[in-house]
Amino acid sequence: AVWKVMEQLKEEGYEIEAVRNRGYRLKSCPDVISESEILSVLQTEWAGRRTVCYKETDSTNNRARDAGEKDGVHGMLFAAERQSAGKGRRGRAWDSPGGSSIYMSILLRPDIRPAKAPMLTLVMGLSAAEGIKETTGVDAKIKWPNDIYWKDKKIAGILIENDLTGSQISQSIIGIGININQEEFHSSAPNPVSLRQITKKETDRMEVLNSVLEHIIDLYSRIENRETDIITKIQEYYLKAQYRKEGYHPYCDAKGEFTAKLIRVEPDGHLILKDKNGSLRKYAFKEVKYLL
Repeated sequence: AVWKVMEQLKEEGYEIEAVRNRGYRLKSCPDVISESEILSVLQTEWAGRRTVCYKETDSTNNRARDAGEKDGVHGMLFAAERQSAGKGRRGRAWDSPGGSSIYMSILLRPDIRPAKAPMLTLVMGLSAAEGIKETTGVDAKIKWPNDIYWKDKKIAGILIENDLTGSQISQSIIGIGININQEEFHSSAPNPVSLRQITKKETDRMEVLNSVLEHIIDLYSRIENRETDIITKIQEYYLKAQYRKEGYHPYCDAKGEFTAKLIRVEPDGHLILKDKNGSLRKYAFKEVKYLL
C-alpha cells in the first residue's frame, strides 16, 4: 500500500528516495496545484477547507457554479493547473497555460443584501493585491474595479458572478487568476505581466494562494460580523491601493476621451472622477475605460 502511494506521488512530480530497510524519503516537492498541497499549506478557517483540484478544466468558475447548484458549501475552493476556457471580464479569454499560475474560484453563500454585493468587489480586489504584496514585495495596485496592476501592466484579474434568488444572493462565485511564473502570454488580454517577470525569480504559488485566501477571510468575516465602521475602512484601504490614485489621467466614456483625477469609490461600487473643469463624474462598471 505504501509503495503504491509512493508511485502515485512520483507520477505527480514528487522526488521520492527509497532507502533499503528504512523506507522512503521526500527529497523535493513539485510546484503543483493539488488538493493535498493546498490543504498542507492552508492556514485558513473556512475558505478552501473543502477543495477540488483539476489538472485541466474549462473554467474553475464553471465548476464552482455546478457545485453551487448542487451541494457546494460556503468557502469551497476550485483550482486548476490549466484552464481551456478561462474567463476574463468584458468577455475576454484568460490566458491559462499549465504549471505556471493560479486559477481558482471560491463559492460563497453571502449573508448580505444584494445592495451590499459591490463590497465583494472591494474585498476581493484588496485581498488579491495584499496577498501578492505580502508574499513577493511587489507593489500591486487595484485598477477599478478589480484588476491588479504593477505600473501599467496587469498581474491578476477577478471575475465575480452573483446569482439572485428573490431578493437574496443565493451564491457568489469569485474567480481569481494570478500570473505567477509565466514567461510568455498568448491571449487578447492587454499588457499582461507575471510576478516572475517583475521579480526576476520564481514565486511559490501555494504561498500566494494561501495569503490571498487569508485576506479574503479576514475582510469578508469582518463584513459578515458587521464590525463597526468596516465599510468605511474597506473604502479607505481600497482607495489607498488604487492604480493611478495620484494626478490626472486619460479616460474614455460614451461621450469621448477626457482627463480626470480619481476621487473615490463609493460603497455601491461607483467610481467618482473629477475632470479638469472641476466637474465630478460618476460611473458604474463598464461605463468608463482607462486609457493606457
